[in-house]
Formats: sequence, structure tokens, C-alpha cells
Amino acid sequence: MSAVADRDGATWFGQPRGLTILFLTQMWELFSYYGMRTLLVYYMTKQLLFAQDKASFIYGTYTAMAYLTPILGGAIADRWLGKRNAVVIGGSIMAIGHFVMAFEPMFYVALATIALGNGLFLPSLPSQINDLYAADDPRRGRAYNVYYVGLNVGGLLAPLVCGTLGELYGWHYGFGAAGVGMFLGLVIYLAGRRYLPPEPQRFVQPVATPRDVRRGHHKVWWLLLGVGIAATIFRGAYEQIGNTLPLWIDTGVDRAWLGFTIPMTWFQSLNPLLVISMTPLLLMAWRRRADAGRESSPATRMAIGALVVAAAYVLLATVTALAGGTRVDWLWVVAFFVILTLGELYILPTGLGLFAKLAPPRLGATTVASWFLAIFSGSLLAGLVGTLWSKASHPAFFLLLAGLATVAAALLWRLDRPIRSLP
Repeated sequence: MSAVADRDGATWFGQPRGLTILFLTQMWELFSYYGMRTLLVYYMTKQLLFAQDKASFIYGTYTAMAYLTPILGGAIADRWLGKRNAVVIGGSIMAIGHFVMAFEPMFYVALATIALGNGLFLPSLPSQINDLYAADDPRRGRAYNVYYVGLNVGGLLAPLVCGTLGELYGWHYGFGAAGVGMFLGLVIYLAGRRYLPPEPQRFVQPVATPRDVRRGHHKVWWLLLGVGIAATIFRGAYEQIGNTLPLWIDTGVDRAWLGFTIPMTWFQSLNPLLVISMTPLLLMAWRRRADAGRESSPATRMAIGALVVAAAYVLLATVTALAGGTRVDWLWVVAFFVILTLGELYILPTGLGLFAKLAPPRLGATTVASWFLAIFSGSLLAGLVGTLWSKASHPAFFLLLAGLATVAAALLWRLDRPIRSLP
């Protein structure tokens, strides 16, 4: 094993102990990110009194920038800081940004600060997962789904804690709780450093690379670009769950249940709750398929996920069309999230693992950052698509999102054979 912590063969939950440290750290980072994101659109439209299209565009731009800065941050981590230092510095900057959100005049400064810190933090943490395993370790392929479950615990807690504080006691209490979550993540990371993999060598003198190896690297980058374009289109639809979907839940969904009105932000906990509950079952099914020699390739799995997400939006289009302008029952929102989460589990952890697996030597953080570049462009696309919410009927808007996910699926299927041909 390449990890220092695993020389004695000890594991937690059947995985290297460092994986637990990494996903607990990311769990609290996701708690802070989703805690703030849960409140962001509501805060802009209800407190700052921004128009819906302006709030949607700012939301999309912010989430896009939070995933653009990792490109530079990943390069800085690989070349100069190292992954561990990048995580600590980036997390500290993000914690400061979350606390600054408590001050209305500093709104844009706070968003920029969080995005900058995320640039160092985000690519440097998951890029350490591969280094926990030997190249032939069969656990490595499923590690990203296990990691995805851990970080979604933070996504589950965030709307319940930050969203409830923001709705009931004031927006700034919710933003402050997000900052506390980021601080807890840093404490866990520093306390568990001995279980993490060693830093790869930096400042290495470049050596001549054989022409066929360079050609192979170029092919990898082109294929990753294609996957990134597909992921961009997909996220233009997927990211509406934090943008326009909350607006629909607020005004178009009957949230009454047993004399109690379900808070808007609680629905944002459905997605991570379903990730946590559905992932073990999905991993069991995939393992059985692998044992039977019928395991799907990464690109095929991602394409299936995009089609499932398209089906989720077709469901919303159908329900809103049949409702004819009246509020729909909140159980349809639950059904939507069940279908959408199933598709998400097929595509998002698989995409992250694919980028990490194909990373050239000593470029782990940079390559993983390239996956987050697709999230940047997809979030920006989602912001632009979100501006159409108030200009189109709800059924037409949801069908548009289904169409985007279907286009992404078609592109991923087209890339499947070239990816499988890689050594």
C-alpha cells in the first residue's frame, strides 16, 4: 500500500483509515457549502430583495466560480504547496468567508472569499484517495462511492441545521453555522494527518517523455474534455435542484402534512439522505454484476445516470402539466428526488473516479480539478438556464432540463468505446 497509515494493514470499515478522515473532512466542508447554498436564493430574494432572474444568475455565477478556482488551486497544490497545505489554507479561507456572510454589505466579498478558498481545498482532498491504494487494489474503484456517501452526510445535515436556523431565527445564524462546520472539518483533517498518504514529490526536474507516451497523454486529455463537455450539459439540468427547484417548492408545492407545513429548506435534505441510503444497495448490485463479468464501463454508467435524471424531470413536467397551475402534493417532490438521486449516483462519483484514474503522474490534483472545471461550466450554464424560469411555463422548463440530460447521455455513450480502448 502506498499510504503510510496502512503499512500495518489496519482498516476502518474495510477501507484504509485515511479514507474515513478524508470523507469526514469533506463531509463538514459540504455541510458548510450546502448550508450556505440552501439559504442563498431565498436570502437574495427575500432579504436582499433581488429579482428572481438576478438571484438565479448570481447563484449560478457563484457556484460556477467555486468550481473554476480549483483549476488554479490544483496546479498550485501539485507544484508548490502540496495537497495537505492546500487543504488547510483553503479550508481556513473558506471558514472566514462563511462568517463574513453574516454582514450584508460584505455579501459579494464573502462569496468571492469562499470561492477562492474552495480553489485550494476542493481538488486537493479527493485527489488523495488514489494514493491510499495500490494500483491493483480492487477496493479503489468503489472508494469514490463510499467517499460520496460520507460527504453527503454533510449535505443532509446542512439544510436541517443551517436552513432551519436561517428560516426560523435569521439568515445570518444559518450562515454562521456553515462557518462552524468548515472549522470542524479542518480540525478533523489535522487530527487525522497520520492516516493520510504521503505527499508526492514536487519540484521534480522534467525528463524527456517518449513520443508514444506523450501521444497517449494527449488522447487522455481529449477524452476527458469530451466527458467534461457532457458533464457540463448534464449539470445545466442537475444544478437546478439548488436554483429554480426551491422556488417551485416554495410556490408550487403543497407542503402541508398532518397540520404541519414542511419548511422549504428541508426538501434539500432529501437528496443527500437518499444518497446515503441508496448507495450501499447500488454498490451491492454493481459488485454482483462485476462478479458475474457484466460490470458496466464508466462512460456507460454515466450515460445511464444522465438518462435517469432526464426521467426525473419528465416526471415533474407531467405532474405540473396535470396540475394546471394548482399546487402539487409534496410526495411528488419526494418521488422526483428518488429518481434524480439514483441517476446522480451513476454519474457523479463515477466521473470523479474516472478523472482520478486517468490522471498522468504527479498531476493528480490538477486532473481532479479538471473535473471541477466541468462543474464550473455546468453551474454557469445552470445559472443561465435558470433565468428562463420566470419566462417559460413550468412543464416546458422541466422538459428543457430533461432534454439537456438526454443530450449529455448521448455524448457519453459516444465516448464509451474510445475510453475503454485506453490502456
